[in-house]
Amino acid sequence: MTTETPRVSTGIDGADDVLHGGFVSNSSTLVRGSPGAGKTIFGLHFLAEGVAGGEDTLYINLGEPKEYLRQTAAAFGLDLDTVTFLDLSPSADQFRKSESYDLFLSSEVEQPALIDTLRSEVESVSPDRVVVDPVTELKYLSSEEHQFRTQILSLLDLLKSEGATVLLTSQAAPSVADDDLQFLADAVINLHTENGRRRLQVPKLRGSGSERGPHTVTITGTGMHVWPRLAPADHGRDAPLGRLASGVDGLDGLINGGLTTGTVTFLSGPTGVGKTTLGLQFLTAAARGDRRAVLYSFEEARKTMLTRADEIGIPAREMVEEGLLRIESVDPDELTVDEFTSQLETHVTEGDTEVVMIDGVTGFARSLGGVDDDGTEQLVRIGRYLRNMGVTAIISNEVHQITGSFRATEQQLSHLADNIIVLRHVEHDSELRKVIGVLKMRASDCAPTIQELMISEDGISVGEPLSGMRGILTGTPDWDDDG
Repeated sequence: MTTETPRVSTGIDGADDVLHGGFVSNSSTLVRGSPGAGKTIFGLHFLAEGVAGGEDTLYINLGEPKEYLRQTAAAFGLDLDTVTFLDLSPSADQFRKSESYDLFLSSEVEQPALIDTLRSEVESVSPDRVVVDPVTELKYLSSEEHQFRTQILSLLDLLKSEGATVLLTSQAAPSVADDDLQFLADAVINLHTENGRRRLQVPKLRGSGSERGPHTVTITGTGMHVWPRLAPADHGRDAPLGRLASGVDGLDGLINGGLTTGTVTFLSGPTGVGKTTLGLQFLTAAARGDRRAVLYSFEEARKTMLTRADEIGIPAREMVEEGLLRIESVDPDELTVDEFTSQLETHVTEGDTEVVMIDGVTGFARSLGGVDDDGTEQLVRIGRYLRNMGVTAIISNEVHQITGSFRATEQQLSHLADNIIVLRHVEHDSELRKVIGVLKMRASDCAPTIQELMISEDGISVGEPLSGMRGILTGTPDWDDDG
């Protein structure tokens, strides 16, 4: 019989999900990061959670004075009223009394006195939670690495013998190596910033698994929030197979009556060819059939999209007003991909969404902040998640050629797509026309024809199969005299 490991909550939204329920009780965790990464805020959340639960908490502060820490916590709405502080931070008086100041320089501080102070405070408080911030300052007490390791081991043994769950913070910098601390701690959490985006990773969590990162971290007026990276394999539900028709006869004829539900469809073509309009047609048709649908636009404003739908007779606005269709404009420069996938999960699981469109792969990739060069890995995760949940996914993907050599996707995402619908511009008699064809349908037959696509004030229509024309997809269309 397997016994569940007791957990201690971090007090940070999303972090417990990454840690599979929180820290292992009576363990030590090293939170590493450069200045400004959020280490102290992490510790403040951890202690505030203990206060909220009526636990005894201890903050051993070696860097910032306790008054500053209390002010910081209050600014985030965190209650530290019952936290006991052992304030070992440098003070102005120490600076006034000395021509030069070195924190815990071994020649000026008697180690036994400090150790006795720590032991006395720990035994007096008997804390459930302890933060030592930053533990790297204790290096100045030691003349050699072995001595420092011995002191940290003794401190951890003392704290854990009192039943405490311990959080240590460390300045991660080339000038302050902390490899020994990573070895001694039961768990290690790395906080770092990349291209202006905060990230969290858990390379070590003794006695437990954790979610693979990196995970996005945000710090707002309410404190720290962790947005776990989407893990498709952790999600799934049974959903009946069916068809999603567009409501456009000529188009549905191309796709054997409709898209198979629970599949991923790419609408591929250059700018201005009608990808968004075609996707909106599918979503509106789904909504009219009482299937909830959501469109995430990374490149176009919601208002603009609804106005264009009005102009061509797609009743998207009506479906929005009835609550069956949502159109969300996503700012890729403000919202990270992990925040977006959290929103997506909420719409799918709590909003009973059955059809999703991601409009704009280029804009989506920009939301990654440089973590993934072109968005391929993250988009694959989203596609797999939606497929596992039985949600029909439509993704518009811009290929840059207006005419010319054919590419199904710019990001080489063809392996993700169950279906690929290709839209193209062709030139005939100095006039650009739109054409549509189905390159791939994994779960169904499809028409092997290329047909003209027309978008007007009367809506979307698809003409008869083009005859007398060849070379459309190769980029060198050639009309016969009778075409």
